[in-house]
Amino acid sequence: MQTTVKFENLLQAGAHFGFSKSRRHPSAKPFIFGIKNRVEIFDLEKTAECLLKAEDFLKKIAENKGVILFVGSKNEASKIIREMAERVNMPYVNGRWIGGTLTNFPEIKRRVERMESLISQKEKGELAKYTKKERLLIDREIETLQKMFGGLRSLKGLPKALFIVDPKKEAIAVAEAIKKSVPVAALAGSDCDLNLLDRPIPANDSSVSSIRFFVEQIAKAIAEGQKTTDNQPASLPGRPLATNR
Repeated sequence: MQTTVKFENLLQAGAHFGFSKSRRHPSAKPFIFGIKNRVEIFDLEKTAECLLKAEDFLKKIAENKGVILFVGSKNEASKIIREMAERVNMPYVNGRWIGGTLTNFPEIKRRVERMESLISQKEKGELAKYTKKERLLIDREIETLQKMFGGLRSLKGLPKALFIVDPKKEAIAVAEAIKKSVPVAALAGSDCDLNLLDRPIPANDSSVSSIRFFVEQIAKAIAEGQKTTDNQPASLPGRPLATNR
């Protein structure tokens, strides 16, 4: 069975490790199996069930050609988020979340358009009319804009969902998504408030091996959904209740 296979993979990835009991958020309690060496252990059967629900949810959005924004700025997740988002042609934020990315999207869009305009001018040699000092300043602006907004170039409107690694660290992104009624699926450690998430995946959100496993699984589900976009679209899912609500 698919759940059994994923259970074994979860164990190999170290997905079962939570934090100490003192750091556990009350909402994570139903997903804890026990304690080993003072570290709480996730119930991987429940984790596998949550993963499947998140995969199905995001796959359905992809089937309808919806955009899913990947978010993960912590060192362990940054490169993986970019790699997997680019693999499925989705926008991403793998650096500091810029306040207003969702709640003030028109301004973010203008900044992205400014970045694209400068890059285009540079590639066409249209910056030659400026002095050397002016070109240096423009190059610095391009570098700054790319660092802040490079992953958002394909985001032309609000996304249909966010997929986040460590929603506690990305609390501003979660808050903005809630305010704009954008569903959130997230890989969430035992210190996260799962009640804020529409599709929580309670598991280790700190180790590279665990993060890579989950982000790859999500990317595979999205890719599968993208392959069926020629079929008759199903209704886009609304904002569902979290599994533990």
